[in-house]
Amino acid sequence: MKMLGYYNGKCGPLEEMTVPMNDRVCYFGDGVYDATYSRNYKIFTLQEHVDRFYNSAGLLGMRLAQSKEELKAILNDMLSKMDTGENFVYWQATRGTGIRNHVYPDADVQPNLWIVIRPVDVQPLDKKVKLITLEDTRFLHCNIKTLNLLPSCVASEKAKQAGADETVFWRPDAKHGKRVTECAHSNCHIIKDGVFMTAPTDHLILPGIARAHLIKACKALDIPVDECEYSLEDVFAADEVLISSAGSFGLAASRIDGKPVGGKAPELLSKLHRYLWNEFLEETK
Repeated sequence: MKMLGYYNGKCGPLEEMTVPMNDRVCYFGDGVYDATYSRNYKIFTLQEHVDRFYNSAGLLGMRLAQSKEELKAILNDMLSKMDTGENFVYWQATRGTGIRNHVYPDADVQPNLWIVIRPVDVQPLDKKVKLITLEDTRFLHCNIKTLNLLPSCVASEKAKQAGADETVFWRPDAKHGKRVTECAHSNCHIIKDGVFMTAPTDHLILPGIARAHLIKACKALDIPVDECEYSLEDVFAADEVLISSAGSFGLAASRIDGKPVGGKAPELLSKLHRYLWNEFLEETK
């Protein structure tokens, strides 16, 4: 199977899958999602992503029809049907199906489960990325992995038009001037004077799984970690600037807004990359 889709128990080629117009996602983006990658038909950090998925659903008052173990079994069964073991594994739950109404449907309306699996490799860690910056005008629930991604789509398109790979968001802040939060579809981090710095997991950023593994790697390598607020000015002055997501464990930036950045701590960066890549290979061997 080249690309596989699933909707509430029905599974088949992605291009043949359909969903009802009255799924609440069509009107409100009313749902949550998560995603990771597989290698050798093994889904990387699956338990952590499933845990976050259920946490996001709980924060929106959604009671999912499947248990965590049932969801993992469905994902692994679908993965076994693919032609290759290297895939992007995506799933989402919407609040249910019903006539358009801002109020939640009755309690007996079950959430809808969607899954998409398609062949994709994780990004090589030696790839350098280009970034742009943009004011963060998203809502104040960024810690929930919801389907309301229009601002991130706009930011991603602006990055593409600028010949860049990703957008760094910042918010006006009395203390920091322009406080960096995260990126359009990644977390953002900096290294300065040997210290790994990353924004705290408040309501302004998603608690990234790759972010957590970067912190774990730093602690294993005796690299100090500071979960703190920092500014856009700090980013431009950093020794290294990194972005991380499920498919890019810690890519270093070479330019932001057309200006050169990073490249001042190559040995530390190389140690981090080796640790992260070996962890991926070990868990998916």
